[in-house]
Amino acid sequence: MKKPFGSLLAILLSMGPTVFAQSVDGRLTGTWDAVVTIRNCVRGGGGSAIRSFESVGSFNAGGTFSGITSGTPPTLRTSERGVWTHLSGDSYRFRFKAYLYSADALVIGYQVVTHDLQLDADNLHYTSDGITQIFSPDGTQIGFGCSTSDATRMVLD
Repeated sequence: MKKPFGSLLAILLSMGPTVFAQSVDGRLTGTWDAVVTIRNCVRGGGGSAIRSFESVGSFNAGGTFSGITSGTPPTLRTSERGVWTHLSGDSYRFRFKAYLYSADALVIGYQVVTHDLQLDADNLHYTSDGITQIFSPDGTQIGFGCSTSDATRMVLD
């Protein structure tokens, strides 16, 4: 049986978080366009940019989240499902999960993204940064990455 870990590492490098959360007061409720940047991991944050891509996510009532990304073809990764929490003030933390597939449509693992988010005072923009963990189907962590995002609330003109 061919081991899919090389494919999994390639997928890891092409993915990052799409940032979504919801506050109790509804400040984040809605749909957001985000530009995600995969970065070299550097202790204490930062790191040079590797690549960027667009994502869209919706903050749902009750603290759930759903999203999609242009960072990985839909045949290789499911959409995102997750949760969030309000930390304090304009700060939030969110986590989401997506399943990963080989080109032969075999489940090769899953990705868990955790980010801290800072909402601007106008409620129309946020930035975030955090980590991506990649797991094999049995739950063993096999990869790690870092990313940031910049997002703008989607509105009707």
